[in-house]
Amino acid sequence: MMHADPDRVIAAARGWLGTPYHDQASLKSVGCDCLGLARGVWREVVGPEPFPIPPYSRDWGESGSHEVLANGAQRMMPQVGPHEAGPGALVLFRMTPRAMAKHVGILTGSASFIHSYERLGVIEETLTLAWRRRIAFAFLFPRPHNI
Repeated sequence: MMHADPDRVIAAARGWLGTPYHDQASLKSVGCDCLGLARGVWREVVGPEPFPIPPYSRDWGESGSHEVLANGAQRMMPQVGPHEAGPGALVLFRMTPRAMAKHVGILTGSASFIHSYERLGVIEETLTLAWRRRIAFAFLFPRPHNI
């Protein structure tokens, strides 16, 4: 499976900058959470979402027997190693040790990423060592369906 042009992914993600945080939403300039940002970029870069997203918990410390978010991404995106992920990659963060990966961002450079964060909305910030250490999974957006 070929992946989408990273510059196109980054441009789409930057189009969401300033969108307010809103849990489980995915409307540019209106409101979104981190997954809603990824869903919006998917729609702009790849096409219609392949399946509806069920309601999900906001608990970053949630643990369980399988990685729900990563498993969903694996169904529709090529997976790469976290250290191989470059600009345009979707990264999943494990916010607390031993918890499931529950936060999503899009790399915009070797040391920056865009994500939607509670109280801040969609922002681009430095991928600090603390953030980098939390990356548990990385995926590439596939090429648009119409190509």
